[in-house]
Parts: sequence; structure tokens; C-alpha cells
Amino acid sequence: MATELMKVEQNGSSSDRDTLYMLGGVALVVFGAGLILSNPTVRRYMGQMGLGDMVTNMIPDVERYFKLRSM
Repeated sequence: MATELMKVEQNGSSSDRDTLYMLGGVALVVFGAGLILSNPTVRRYMGQMGLGDMVTNMIPDVERYFKLRSM
């Protein structure tokens, strides 16, 4: 039984491992973006570019989307 499980993993047909790697990569991207955006200098530059206003204007649309989705 254990040898059969080892063969499946060695052949690379395990989609669980690929999914784990993908989710781990997404988590690292989100964590890295959070670290970058938590820097006050970066926040100041983003505010100068006008991205802060864009996000603020987009929040009501996102809330409306989640309300419609929950129905």
C-alpha cells in the first residue's frame, strides 16, 4: 500500500501537491503586497498617483456586488 502511494507521487500525477504549491504562491504574493503597501513611503507615492481615490470610489461597488451575491 505504501509503495503504491509513493509511485503516484513520483510520477507527478498528484494534483494535490500542485494545488498546494499554487495556493502557497498566492499566499506569498498577498503577504508581499501587504508588506510593500504597509510602508509609509509607498503609501505616500500611491496617494500622489491617485490610486487611493480609485480604491475609495470602488468600495461601494464591491459592497454592492457582495450583497447581490449573497442573495
